[in-house]
Amino acid sequence: MERGPAVGAGLGAGAQIRALLGCLVKVLLWVASALLYFGSEQAARLLGSPCLRRLYHAWLAAVVIFGPLLQFHVNPRTIFASHGNFFNIKFVNSAWGWTCTFLGGFVLLVVFLATRRVAVTARHLSRLVVGAAVWRGAGRAFLLIEDLTGSCFEPLPQGLLLHELPDRRSCLAAGHQWRGYTVSSHTFLLTFCCLLMAEEAAVFAKYLAHGLPAGAPLRLVFLLNVLLLGLWNFLLLCTVIYFHQYTHKVVGAAVGTFAWYLTYGSWYHQPWSPGSPGHGLFPRPHSSRKHN
Repeated sequence: MERGPAVGAGLGAGAQIRALLGCLVKVLLWVASALLYFGSEQAARLLGSPCLRRLYHAWLAAVVIFGPLLQFHVNPRTIFASHGNFFNIKFVNSAWGWTCTFLGGFVLLVVFLATRRVAVTARHLSRLVVGAAVWRGAGRAFLLIEDLTGSCFEPLPQGLLLHELPDRRSCLAAGHQWRGYTVSSHTFLLTFCCLLMAEEAAVFAKYLAHGLPAGAPLRLVFLLNVLLLGLWNFLLLCTVIYFHQYTHKVVGAAVGTFAWYLTYGSWYHQPWSPGSPGHGLFPRPHSSRKHN
């Protein structure tokens, strides 16, 4: 009979705890939202700066040209020096898939929210189709170069024995090794993805400046692309430090840069192309004319 006040006090304490947790959740959500908006605004401002984009191109060139010198100053036993490390298997080997997934979602949201037109959205997404074709074509070209410049060797305890087998397929079928000039496909792909993502993400600054809808989902997708771009830069640095020969890496990065120039720097500015990022999304300012 004496438990009534105790039970009431317990219920009151439980209600206070729930109210306190509710307030804590609201505060955390507010902080997360503030960080999301602040981070996306600052990242958009940086990526939208033409000057910084030119510096970014210089940064990529410096990474590929001078990055291999760091191999004399880093630990050769680190996890990133292994071909079988997690990042190399899960990310580098599937870099185009990750790029298409994240960047495709960003382009889809930005273009559709800005125009509400399916045809325009499909046209802008077709740049990723072109990118996939570039990646597939470059991979086949690299294999062809290796076939044309290679020879068949049989590993022996005393060294390598040269065989006269005519092509890679017959050489590998015989259990031997085919060695030719191998352009670094990883360096090519990471360089191409970095340039492509920086170009596409730069549109977000103009998108925000025009006051178009920019809710939390779009900002989150944008920041995920920024994080992926940062990861590609880091993995490109690891690749040029630990893997492949110097000229193989430089040629791979040069081909990736040239592929970016042919598409984003040249073709996409033509009317019969998928269009450059941001093309046709924002209203043009009307020029004011003075009448006498």
